Amino acid sequence: MKIAAVTATAAFVLGSFAPANGYAITGDVVNCRSGPGTSYSVKTTYKKGQNVSVSCQTAGTSVNGNSIWDKTADGCYVSDYYVSTGSSGYVTTKCSTGGSTGGGSSGSYCPNINSAGIDMVAQFEGFVASPSPDPIGLPTVGYGHLCKQKNCAEVKYKFPLTTTTAKQLLNDDLPVYTKCLAGYLNSKPKLNDNQWAALTSWVFNVGCGNAKTSTLVKRLNNGESPNTVAAQELPKWRMAGGKVMQGLVNRRAAEVKLFKTASSKQAYPKCS
Repeated sequence: MKIAAVTATAAFVLGSFAPANGYAITGDVVNCRSGPGTSYSVKTTYKKGQNVSVSCQTAGTSVNGNSIWDKTADGCYVSDYYVSTGSSGYVTTKCSTGGSTGGGSSGSYCPNINSAGIDMVAQFEGFVASPSPDPIGLPTVGYGHLCKQKNCAEVKYKFPLTTTTAKQLLNDDLPVYTKCLAGYLNSKPKLNDNQWAALTSWVFNVGCGNAKTSTLVKRLNNGESPNTVAAQELPKWRMAGGKVMQGLVNRRAAEVKLFKTASSKQAYPKCS
């Protein structure tokens, strides 16, 4: 558990006295990526208790409320959330090339969603430690990862998953769905991070193909009010296996609520 953030001056001093053997990794299996965000490629992984040296820190994709990423001696970036630095703030100098948010740049959409969206997806998908059929018989694992190979052999994390590795798997999966959504929308919809997260939750649930041909997407592309479209169209997606599912009714209501939650952070078509 990280303690309260320190001031910039104190962080610099702390960085001068970093442990000689590095900082301990707190997650079971933690990815070290080519950039400071969950959409970057994985260069190596660290196991729980392994010590890593941090050369600098920068801002990136928020992981459980922590947007700091640590550059290690391996030349890759790991979320500070999984590094026991003893602080929720900076403990060393900032990387000179920092500031990326995992692929979201000027003129492009956010490849990841905010923590409110991640938590909502995890809540409604439910945690499954080992591959198991979902309510309509499809094999899933973690927080809604649909298995692509027998026994989910494509998953790189060890079974049974922990809630930590399941969240990592979810973060690995979500950019696929934001990419789908961004590919179907034109430049007319202007969506904040809550609206973007709510729609990504929907696409994650119904699939890219269904989203592509949906009336919801067509109406957004026609320039209709996003809040009106979401409130009218999302609740229609409440059936699975030919039956109305109460879980889907509840999920759609939560997505509409998040969609209508005001935010000044833009996510589409430009990530800010």
